[in-house]
Amino acid sequence: MSVASIGPYEFESRDSLRHFNGKQLLYVNWEKHRMFSRPFVLALRPETPFSVLLEKYIPEAYAFHPDFPRIDWTQVIWQNSSMRFVPEPGKTLAENGIGHKDLIRFTTPGLDGLNGSGY
Repeated sequence: MSVASIGPYEFESRDSLRHFNGKQLLYVNWEKHRMFSRPFVLALRPETPFSVLLEKYIPEAYAFHPDFPRIDWTQVIWQNSSMRFVPEPGKTLAENGIGHKDLIRFTTPGLDGLNGSGY
């Protein structure tokens, strides 16, 4: 069944950046670690240093996983959605090209979840 549009449907999204008081939503997912069923969502200011994400927020979210203490952070593969990138910890989220509602994915080579199960 085809549908004919009668005109543009214009509305402001309720999760647009202006609704978060200067913060942006950031989704963070540890790939192959499905013990956490979905990415964590953080509300952070764009001027937050990436190092704070690494030292505070990622450990708060994932430290319960038994693989967490075994992460070799020098080997982590980072992606912003599907694009690989190398974050600069001393720069802000914005300076690292991370924007509102971006998905930061990190893969830890050699760590594939509980007993290699992906969980």
